[in-house]
Amino acid sequence: MAWYAYLFIVLALLVGALIGFFLSQRYFKRYLEKNPPVNEKMVRAMMTQMGRKPSEKQVRQVLNAMNQHK
Repeated sequence: MAWYAYLFIVLALLVGALIGFFLSQRYFKRYLEKNPPVNEKMVRAMMTQMGRKPSEKQVRQVLNAMNQHK
């Protein structure tokens, strides 16, 4: 095989890796938009398990703090 065949193989692998990276990143972002990791119901359940009766204001504060941290 000539030197340009090796160059072509290396370039094809690099291009494939870049395309795979961006496609997987796009898929993961869409997945997280559709299935957020924490929602109001989960925050309420966590606070209830800790022995607190959460008010709406407390739930909103927790969600806002988590969203600001992102």
